Amino acid sequence: MTADQQNNNKKIKPLQRLYKFREIGVAGFAVLAFIIITIIEPRYASYDNIRSIMLYIPLIVVVAMGEMMVIITKNIDLSVGSIVGFSGICVGMIFIQNNEFSVALSFLLGTVIGAALGFLNGFLITRIKLPSIIVTLGTLSIYRGLLFIVSGGRQIDPNYIPVKLIEISQTSPIIIPWIVVIVAVIVLINHFFMKHTHIGREIYAIGSNSRASILRGINVDNVLLLVFSISGACAGFAGIMYASRYGYVNPAQTGVGFEFVVIAATVIGGTSVAGGLGSVIGTIIGCILLGIVNTALTVLGISAFWQQATYGIIIISALLIDKSIQQQIAQNKVRRM
Repeated sequence: MTADQQNNNKKIKPLQRLYKFREIGVAGFAVLAFIIITIIEPRYASYDNIRSIMLYIPLIVVVAMGEMMVIITKNIDLSVGSIVGFSGICVGMIFIQNNEFSVALSFLLGTVIGAALGFLNGFLITRIKLPSIIVTLGTLSIYRGLLFIVSGGRQIDPNYIPVKLIEISQTSPIIIPWIVVIVAVIVLINHFFMKHTHIGREIYAIGSNSRASILRGINVDNVLLLVFSISGACAGFAGIMYASRYGYVNPAQTGVGFEFVVIAATVIGGTSVAGGLGSVIGTIIGCILLGIVNTALTVLGISAFWQQATYGIIIISALLIDKSIQQQIAQNKVRRM
């Protein structure tokens, strides 16, 4: 290990400890929130409501796995919600023509569609050198527009969604539905990829210092292209999960505002918007907290408009925490000099 690498590790380790503490704090807050909401409204702890939370969280988790990678590289993907809707609609149109279309192939096709849209984002960012926030803000609208063009504004009704696809969110040999089991596998794969592969370490390195990464021989553009493709693939996969979970795909509803939920869950789970830091476990904790908040607002009869406000508050709070942590580290460095 070179002297520069050792110095970088010394800088990162204090941050990692602080963000680890933050993950524990968020987990504790999620448990506390669940208890308080249950005291206020006892039916919140009912089997049906807990099941509803379990079926909502996987949708966030899958998309958040890709968004986490993007944010670690100090970028952002605002188009994931539109990709969720677009992939769901595209596969739904196939279901209208062939209700017996393979469920496994539908997930594969949705993932490929999402990966292609994510690749386009990555291409514009890495090859044309446009800022990720501008590119994905633009493709958010483009993909949503294409969604309406492909579907003609028509909803994919429940009678067109294959029963086998819906059953994935309803049944399994164990108590936990298949959709939760599938997402658990995706999470394990993602954790291994980020922590135990060369590319995973490169993703963290790029977020920590992209210029230094180039000097170390990392092909930053290719890694970013892969990261945005993975983010799109995760969103595409979630589009089919959406059809399974709700039994329909509506072009005006599916995936709308989903990017804010995912970004809120990711950053509150400890992924630093300054890049270079984030974990699968922290992201899952953030998703669980958002799942609790989302279902709580409904059970407590709070207006849906407050949900969007809540996500905004969570994102800003996470940014303030990030800034506080960065300032604390900077102050510690000054004291040591």
